Amino acid sequence: MASSPPIDARPHLDAAERAHIVALVDHSLAVIEGNQAASGAYPASPSFPVYRYCWFRDGAFIADAMSRAGRAASADAFFGWCSAVVVARAGQIDALIARRERGEAIAGDEFLPCRYTLDGGESPEEWWEFQLDGYGTWLWALDRHAGRHGGPLAGFAHAAELTVRYLVAFWAEPCYDWWEEHAEHRHTSTLASIYGGLEAASRWDELTPETRAAAARTAGEIRARVLDEGVHDGHLTKWLDGDGLDASLIACSTPFGLFAPTEPLIVQTIRALEEELAHGGVHRYSDDTYFGGGEWLLLAAMLGWHYVEVGRIGDACAQLIWVAAQARSGGDMPEQVSGHLLAPGSFDEWVERWGPVATPLLWSHAMFVTLAVELGVAGAAG
Repeated sequence: MASSPPIDARPHLDAAERAHIVALVDHSLAVIEGNQAASGAYPASPSFPVYRYCWFRDGAFIADAMSRAGRAASADAFFGWCSAVVVARAGQIDALIARRERGEAIAGDEFLPCRYTLDGGESPEEWWEFQLDGYGTWLWALDRHAGRHGGPLAGFAHAAELTVRYLVAFWAEPCYDWWEEHAEHRHTSTLASIYGGLEAASRWDELTPETRAAAARTAGEIRARVLDEGVHDGHLTKWLDGDGLDASLIACSTPFGLFAPTEPLIVQTIRALEEELAHGGVHRYSDDTYFGGGEWLLLAAMLGWHYVEVGRIGDACAQLIWVAAQARSGGDMPEQVSGHLLAPGSFDEWVERWGPVATPLLWSHAMFVTLAVELGVAGAAG
């Protein structure tokens, strides 16, 4: 198969912009590596108290960025941490699946949590823990990493088998979304994350035939469910049987491939998101009040990544420039910025509760690196 021609972003970036972006990529990689724990875990943010934990979701996107940028050892360490966390909970996973098979009710706080201490323990603090997306995302990221660097998957087979079995059993369970909200719903971006991981696992020879078949079957069921219940007015919806939008829906095509980037459903979804949530920066959803409902750097970069996939290189470069412009004077990137708030009256209450906006946010840095690599502005692995 012929490879795609390299992307040429030069017509859209002048020399000063390119130099600034390259410097910020170097800083981003240093921030990520400098904060990675000896265990392999990435804290969501080292300076924001409630984010001094490792989420499977954030961490998988961070590891994927490091893998793309050629920092394979960093990604390897994170995937090793994920594997150890899952294997340590093999008995819990087996018990949960057995209870489901017996038809027993399972409370939300009995499922695996979404975040862990950097040494793989569970947080003693109360949190919105039941989230399934991270368990799909780490499988997806591991698959891409192995394909990119040729690493063996055999050492991860036990953890992957456990993860697949867990997701096959519980993928349709209502849970918190990417933003740790609305546990009563089945969220489309969460289902896409699970799809991405299961579709990847269905192709791994290291897994048993039964596990691969279950992964493939469930991936198909997820796609069918989203098509049946997750579409309104021609676009994907924030949750099943709803009609709202959420910028995390970008991930349904880029990167998880639940639908191809050029499918009409995705084209219409992106158009709707652009009209409602995107204007350089990207808001999470229209009634967001968290820190005033600012623009999120990682979502702006994810939208740019989608633009790369559909050949909108100028638009992708515009997203890259916007994200770069939000970096603080030392180069650190925040979670969100407050130049265009949806709910300005709620900003101060969050600052009083948790302090200033999380900075640096490693996921912001990671998505900036990913977009820069995809555009060929920064070096890629391989």
